[in-house]
Amino acid sequence: MTATPDKFTRQIVQSVQPWAANLFSLRCSRDPGFRFRPGQFARLGVSKADGSVVWRAYSMVSAPHDDFLEFFSILVPDGEFSTVLSQMQPGAGLLVERQAYGFLTLDRFADGEDLWLLATGTGLAPFLSMLQDPEVWQRFARIKLVYSVRHARELAYLELIRGLTARDYLAEFAGRLQFIALLSREQAPGCLHGRLTTLLDSGELERAAGLTLDPARSRLMLCGNPQMIEDMQARLKHRGMQLSLSRRPGQLALENYW
Repeated sequence: MTATPDKFTRQIVQSVQPWAANLFSLRCSRDPGFRFRPGQFARLGVSKADGSVVWRAYSMVSAPHDDFLEFFSILVPDGEFSTVLSQMQPGAGLLVERQAYGFLTLDRFADGEDLWLLATGTGLAPFLSMLQDPEVWQRFARIKLVYSVRHARELAYLELIRGLTARDYLAEFAGRLQFIALLSREQAPGCLHGRLTTLLDSGELERAAGLTLDPARSRLMLCGNPQMIEDMQARLKHRGMQLSLSRRPGQLALENYW
């Protein structure tokens, strides 16, 4: 992808935080004119040695009111983008397109009482942005954040998740959020064991949530591995749930994100 200078801004890397051997977060400065809805993504650019620029799309972890931008990434072996991103030092330059993109936002749903946020891997990012914004708490009576990874060491952002309702502006909503961690390749205390699809099929996911998926009141957002999204969509369709479109309100919003 190419972009002319009026299409992007040059931001400064503030920090890079490793979570596991293949996972990290990057925080950079934010242009005052950059606006986004929680759940949207930005296009980031890094310069290569030959002077060309490589662009990739990353969902924001940070909230719309933050004065910085934060992104959650998987390190792809020999990846021309993620390798460079993971090795950036504070003070390095990062290109950010001026416009935010994406439709994994709360305005996909016209109604609903229960919100299920189902993520695998770095697909957690857009949901963290949503949960730091008051709108989601005001709109839904019950929020289930379901985060699936292979190993416990890959569970990132636990401190942020557990501290959400301790923030002054969210304190009145304490009790609305339940966090459910899934591990597909090992067992650990406090986590469900198995794939998201398997736990849905067995009913264990709903038992852990203490809540039944119901097309009349449940609204679901899925973000992560494309195969997971395809498999989950098929199962949820069988249970009477369909994509929510502008011309046809529904129960599901989906986005592939590794």
